[in-house]
Amino acid sequence: MNEPEVEEGVHNYSDESGWVKPTDPMLLERLEWFKDQKIGLMMHWGPYSQVGLVESWALSDADGDWSRDGVDWTEDMEHFKREYFDLNKTFHPIRFQPERWAALAAETGFKYLTFTTKHHDGFCMWDTHTTDYRITGPDTPFHMHKYADICRHLFEAFREKGLAISAYFSKADWHTPYYWAPGMERGSSMWRGPSYDPTQYPWLWEQFVDYTHQQIEELLTRYGRIDMLWLDAGWVRGGERKQDIRLGEIVEKMRQRQPWLLAVDRTVGGPYENVVTPEQTIPKHAMHIPWESCITMGTSFSFRYEDTYKSGREIVHILLEIVSKGGNLALNVGPQPDGRLPEGAVRSMKELGVWLEQYGEAVYGTRIAEPYFQDGYAFTKKGTDIFCFKLYKDEHASIEQEMQIPYPGEVSDIQWFDTGETLHYTRTDVGFKVELPETALQGICPIAHVIRILT
Repeated sequence: MNEPEVEEGVHNYSDESGWVKPTDPMLLERLEWFKDQKIGLMMHWGPYSQVGLVESWALSDADGDWSRDGVDWTEDMEHFKREYFDLNKTFHPIRFQPERWAALAAETGFKYLTFTTKHHDGFCMWDTHTTDYRITGPDTPFHMHKYADICRHLFEAFREKGLAISAYFSKADWHTPYYWAPGMERGSSMWRGPSYDPTQYPWLWEQFVDYTHQQIEELLTRYGRIDMLWLDAGWVRGGERKQDIRLGEIVEKMRQRQPWLLAVDRTVGGPYENVVTPEQTIPKHAMHIPWESCITMGTSFSFRYEDTYKSGREIVHILLEIVSKGGNLALNVGPQPDGRLPEGAVRSMKELGVWLEQYGEAVYGTRIAEPYFQDGYAFTKKGTDIFCFKLYKDEHASIEQEMQIPYPGEVSDIQWFDTGETLHYTRTDVGFKVELPETALQGICPIAHVIRILT
């Protein structure tokens, strides 16, 4: 992939040719498990939530042209960086109730949690022993709270509700002096990479590698079962980037304790990018590898004041396009700095949950089926059954009594999903013409009509 791995904070994604199929039977089994899940809840949360800025990126001078639009109180960026790194001293989310988050996620149809244990700014949301720049650090007022070790309580609460755990971890760390070393080559003008050439200062780079390995090992030995290690900062890699953290070494070490562990070394390719991760986009075509699109419920991964959130209809349509093309949806919400989830996000999650309660059979545990996603129709497959979804843009869309389904395969029966009744159909040049029941034409236009095709 020749395109940059990150542009304006949005990661590109590896194509199918860069995906390496594992040889370990357990990992292959876990990838099939992953493809069954379909929807996970993603959360970007940290001290940055207090100011409603994009997470971490404004610290990088090289990324300032797009990431500092919200920095409207100063033009002194060195002063801003000091203020940003001091946000831990006021981060006090006393309204955080992990059990409520977990209950809501389970009730609304999510199957796993991807949580930011550490973003690029280096602030750790677990009780790490490697740095005081952590949620349980003495400078963070929340450190005496009963839920202070946020990752521990969050992971336990979600597991209790039957959800799997995916631990987001940034390989870059802009707080540790082992990566952004004070007084080194770049001076005060920083970019997303290290402040020095690792080949010129191998002893300093080795300290960073050891620091990173220690943190990953903490998460994977002290925090229970972790199903997926979700690694961000794709520029931290070997080769021409000269940032080899010997990822394979620590992942294989951790797989001795957690042999089911999937790794997501996003944008890097190779044996440790088990799942490919498009961001804020959906691939144009179906992909026949494990993948998940990371898409925000609002306009930002982190919390923004007065943000707007996608409706349940919009989210279902996004989910159906992704699933019909072979992927999962990692739907992101940024919690508020006080520890609650935004009301707009909760409302949309509940709308999604109502729809999945009725139609989840046609989503969870399915696989792709041609023609995948075409002309406003999405298709999934489970066993010998094909599920067809006709998407409607809004509640005022017109509904035709005859549905033109572009499905090329042979069928033995077509049924109305809601009731199981057989529908009358005739063959056409492009598929089938199906007569909808009268009940389908009444009331406001649904999010989607669903039919079952028996093959």
